[in-house]
Amino acid sequence: MEKPISLKPEHIRDEKVKVLQSVMPISNEEIVLGQYEGYTADPTVSDHSNTPTFATMILRIHNERWEGVPFIMKAGKALNSSKAEIRVQFKDVPGDIFKCKKQGRNEFVIRLQPKEAMYMKLTVKKPGLDMSTIQSELDLSYGQRYQDAVIPEAYERLILDTIRGDQQHFVRRDELKAAWEIFTPLLHRIDEGKMKPLPYKRESRGPAEADELLEKAGYVQTHGYIWIPPTL
Repeated sequence: MEKPISLKPEHIRDEKVKVLQSVMPISNEEIVLGQYEGYTADPTVSDHSNTPTFATMILRIHNERWEGVPFIMKAGKALNSSKAEIRVQFKDVPGDIFKCKKQGRNEFVIRLQPKEAMYMKLTVKKPGLDMSTIQSELDLSYGQRYQDAVIPEAYERLILDTIRGDQQHFVRRDELKAAWEIFTPLLHRIDEGKMKPLPYKRESRGPAEADELLEKAGYVQTHGYIWIPPTL
């Protein structure tokens, strides 16, 4: 979202609504759905269930700041890791004389859970006489840096906000409507059987087609998964 004019809850929520209303309709070519093998073995699940347990999609925000920048959202069940994080991946340097591409792009990572942290993945010169590079991290792990601080759980903060009457972390009606307008057409296509989830193995990264989609979008693969907020 853009910078609000103040920290008042209504001003913050106004900007959240604006960016949701700027999201373009999701293209079928930019979605991969999955269902882990064995999902239908559950006695409470239909043998012909079309319910996805995995999704990767690319969102496009139609405004001056974010035009042309893909927002990749990825989440699923029975994957090889359980975490929630946001990764901002920087573009390759034009005319890279160090040939660092195999080491991965520079990234800014915000890990929401478990073990809250923020860190930068940077390509730096490897210590020594040789002119070679290595990928390293500048790490701010909250548990280590703020050992004396009490870091509240998400619902602790919301309960305290309720007591204080502070609504900035709560979803307003028009924000909820704008979020559902993004995904409702997709949910209808799934319900109508127009989109089928692809099978994937438990404890994997999900369907291979999801990685292929991200590569087409220009994203260099990492071991992280991008979080889908519950309000979306």
